[in-house]
Amino acid sequence: MLLFCMFCRFKINAAKMASSSPTSWAQEVIICDFCDKAVQQFCNNCQVNLCGDCINRHVNKHKSLTHDIVPFKNRKLHLVFPECEFHPNQRCEVHCQKCDVPVCIKCFLGQHKGHDAVEISDIVHRKKQQIKREMEEIESVIIPKFKNNDVEIERKNLKSGEDYDQLEKETEKLRKCWHQEVDTIFNNLRTLIKSMRDNDMEAKRAYKTKCKNLISEMIQTVRQNKDILKTNRVPDVINYKSKLKEYRDIPDDIDVKIPSLNAKTVQGGEFSVELEEYRATLTQESQSGPTNETMTKMLDKAKVIATISTHVKPTYCVACVGTGEVWVSGDNDIIKHFDIHGSLLDTVIFTGGGYPNDISVTRQGELIYSDSHSNTVKIVRNGKTETLVSLPNGWCPCGICCTRSGDILVTMSKTDYRRNKIVRYQDRAVKCEINEDEDGTPILSPGSYLNYVTENVNGDICVSDSNAGKVVVVDKTGKVRFRYDGSPAKRKEPLDPLHIVTDSKGHIIVADENNDCLHILDQNGQFLRSVDNCGLNKPSGLSLDKMGRLWVGLKGSKDLKVIQYMI
Repeated sequence: MLLFCMFCRFKINAAKMASSSPTSWAQEVIICDFCDKAVQQFCNNCQVNLCGDCINRHVNKHKSLTHDIVPFKNRKLHLVFPECEFHPNQRCEVHCQKCDVPVCIKCFLGQHKGHDAVEISDIVHRKKQQIKREMEEIESVIIPKFKNNDVEIERKNLKSGEDYDQLEKETEKLRKCWHQEVDTIFNNLRTLIKSMRDNDMEAKRAYKTKCKNLISEMIQTVRQNKDILKTNRVPDVINYKSKLKEYRDIPDDIDVKIPSLNAKTVQGGEFSVELEEYRATLTQESQSGPTNETMTKMLDKAKVIATISTHVKPTYCVACVGTGEVWVSGDNDIIKHFDIHGSLLDTVIFTGGGYPNDISVTRQGELIYSDSHSNTVKIVRNGKTETLVSLPNGWCPCGICCTRSGDILVTMSKTDYRRNKIVRYQDRAVKCEINEDEDGTPILSPGSYLNYVTENVNGDICVSDSNAGKVVVVDKTGKVRFRYDGSPAKRKEPLDPLHIVTDSKGHIIVADENNDCLHILDQNGQFLRSVDNCGLNKPSGLSLDKMGRLWVGLKGSKDLKVIQYMI
């Protein structure tokens, strides 16, 4: 008797919660839940709107249940409880606390006998109250906060633009105080500022887009919540998943500090300028040897930090990722990814036969490589290889380099090896070509050897002209600044330049296979020193990590050496 009274009370409470004013129904057209026809009948047991044609369809769909079909005006609204999985013609009106499942009266008297139970109508009532509160907070608090954020981002964008404009004006004023010969320094500063501005604005645009997308998502969530509040279907309410915590955690705003430009003049003839990590100094000193400042930044003797066995012989190319990882390629079709401890992290299969002529890494850490079989430069993204650049017919890619601005430098040869040139790509399109000097003479010598390329901090393009046994350095317009033939290093054999890199100080570092050493020059072509004490057996691949350490691939062994040469 007590159990029967408890279930009677469940139904009374459910009926009270589901009741609504008939006038609200009269104000809108009600259609059948199975088709688009006007409603005529109503199933009190299932709370379903029905037209005359769909009554049998509904009854046949739920044969195990009893159905109370009445004219629509005589409907009785109440909660629709879920069907019991184990007992036909029974609905679950209570929730077993111990087993955390809805149960019917037969379940309650059977395997769930003696368990604590809660009326499902009470659960629905509490859930709907929670949904209502969350909906109101999203609508009245969180969405307005995001909209205010959007306005603030726009204001900061305008202010950042003004600050960058002022920074450029200060740079131009300072330019007039320096000698005309150092214009390249300020061109580099302008490029650096533009890169900073682009990165800053891109980050703000991405943040703004993210906020707008979240606003749209929250508006959609509010609409869905309103639909849930109107429904009498228990599963729709029970299965509601809250997103409130996610919406409360507004992404942090992008607030980039504008860098300051520091400049000073020291009596006696020294001028210097600094912007973030970039520093340039002009001193009135003899150019017969390296400056004291340069030498104090270099170790007396370079030292090996790590030796990694790559099982790749010869090791032609290396490309660092961050501070402690590197991609390595040789004369087979596998490009390997190692960490500084020698652990193999990943592999990429070079398709098309042969092996890549050169490899590099983008600013985002994605591997790219030159493919002479398809005359393309390819990129590996999310484990998939796609074409980044397609070369013109009759040209084969050789060396590649990702610049600080995101451009791609490619040295390429005619398939008959009679001509070589340097091409800069921006967003997959040719930005400029460097082929001949001001006298019409080809900058790079003809021949089949690979010409590796890099870009210096001052915008110079440095190329190893292997056919001529020289390093060629041109400015960003293509004008030859100097050529280096290795003679200042006074080595036994002629210079055989392979890979070439530049560091944050503008030093140019060249791998010399013939003499088992590295040549280090300043950005004006002055020889500074050789690195020949680290057991470099035919050095070929060169790359610098973000800590300024050299990773050197050796053609004469399967080892890769990590070298520290700066203090």
